[in-house]
Amino acid sequence: MMGKNIVVIGSSNTDMIIKVARIPKPGETVLGGEFSMVAGGKGANQAVAAARAGGKVVFIARVGEDMFGEQSVKGFIKDGINVDNIIRDKNAPSGIALIFVDEKGENSIAVASGANAYVSPADIRAAKDVIASASILLMQLEIPIETVKTAAEIAADYGVKIILNPAPAQSLGDDILKHISILTPNESEAELLTGIKVEDEKGAADAANLLLAKGIDTVLITLGSRGVYVAESDFSGIIPGFSVKAVDTTAAGDVFNGVLAVSLSENKSVCDTVKFANAAAALSVTKLGAQTSAPYHKEIEAFLRDKV
Repeated sequence: MMGKNIVVIGSSNTDMIIKVARIPKPGETVLGGEFSMVAGGKGANQAVAAARAGGKVVFIARVGEDMFGEQSVKGFIKDGINVDNIIRDKNAPSGIALIFVDEKGENSIAVASGANAYVSPADIRAAKDVIASASILLMQLEIPIETVKTAAEIAADYGVKIILNPAPAQSLGDDILKHISILTPNESEAELLTGIKVEDEKGAADAANLLLAKGIDTVLITLGSRGVYVAESDFSGIIPGFSVKAVDTTAAGDVFNGVLAVSLSENKSVCDTVKFANAAAALSVTKLGAQTSAPYHKEIEAFLRDKV
């Protein structure tokens, strides 16, 4: 395990999942679903994925003083995550996500943010020393944008590499993007950030080049099972994904980002890092749930050996 921390700032939710033959249309009730309740939230998913991949992870977040928050924190501790900077909010409930998963593994998600909406710039400033001593800061967008911006500024001041997964999709100002070392949008997020449709490799290249021009060092546009379009100073092109039978795609992007952070912290090349993270994401879609689907380091290595 490496010496320096990977700091993850973001959301923690409890996911309530119903498996259905198809995702209901507005006004429609679909019967016959199988129910499960598992830990989720993009920040928490990424923290768990990083920890299971061998990272030394500190998670900065807020949960409610309720059973959902307690269960979440117990899960983080079990995975070896440092929880000293998780705040128990007296005034807001823990975040909840309601998820439909169809028989093809596609999903539809609604989130009640709860305490996640109150992760504040003050919370981040209170954890400044933790961020300053990290090797990598990993963030997403299920917490307030001002909080993300504050964290990016602090990390940039201390020369900490910043990975931003700009999800859920929303527009971002250049005042945030200029601090980002590695940006990891999917096709729709890349389109929202650039106005360029990402329907093929040329679209991915055009969108990535526009983002690089904003001062980002590396852009990784995730393309689902097709792989990842990589754009940086030394290389541009698609690194292929892996073909697996999808059961649930809920946390594939989160697993990719968490494992990416760990692999980069070990000073691997971007291409080797993306291949390793692609393998982890492929493994994750073969299992139901968010954190429950995050693979361990040895599982990822075994999967890659099988694919050689």
